[in-house]
Amino acid sequence: MQGILYEESSAWLWVGVTVVIGGWTAWMTGRGIALAWRPAWQAALAALPLTVAVRFIHFALFEGSFLSVRYYLVDLVVVLAICLLGHRYTRTGQMARQYRWMIERTGPLSWRETGRGGLHEGR
Repeated sequence: MQGILYEESSAWLWVGVTVVIGGWTAWMTGRGIALAWRPAWQAALAALPLTVAVRFIHFALFEGSFLSVRYYLVDLVVVLAICLLGHRYTRTGQMARQYRWMIERTGPLSWRETGRGGLHEGR
């Protein structure tokens, strides 16, 4: 796998920096954007500079390449996915709490209308 997903001597370095550090930061970024009731595209946009920071950590601490498009894209996929998951998970909780009379949580990332008290009921 070395050379495809990561350039360090160990996969654990890549997992530690990209998945753990970058992933935690991406989750919190997506969560923060969702808590401000901002759309998911803003979370996706925030993942771009966050990935630059992840690449910088690879470069500064582990002698990785900083300006590699290939590794930037690999890190971007991971950071973007976690950022959007954090946004969606938070938004699901918000919807279930804020609109509990008409929304019910159906899973960690989904909700549905209950049909027992929407805006159009009673007409």
